[in-house]
Amino acid sequence: MMDLRKRTKEFALMIIKIYSSLSKTTENQVLGKQLLRSGTSVGAHYREGCRARSNAEFISKLEGGLQELEETQYWLELLIETAKSDSSVFQEALKESDELIAIFTTIVKEVKFKGKK
Repeated sequence: MMDLRKRTKEFALMIIKIYSSLSKTTENQVLGKQLLRSGTSVGAHYREGCRARSNAEFISKLEGGLQELEETQYWLELLIETAKSDSSVFQEALKESDELIAIFTTIVKEVKFKGKK
């Protein structure tokens, strides 16, 4: 399995490429900047979580990452529905965000479960 630090960084790079490819309409730039902010912060949340001092702090950081992933999906969906360009890269980003959501959710559940033992 790919290292999650590397995977979240590659996700951020994918988001940066999407933003860079957007046409310069006002709508795309506003939506794109929101996407850029949320999509690139996922890896930062994960890395902060890796340095957590407690399970509670770790869970909090990963749940922050989950919120950013959900927000990223929202902006991607809006761009897909409004952009007049090839949406395959958007679909790829949505698929990766779905997978990251599943991974983060599983990690949070496992840490919470271990904490209850």
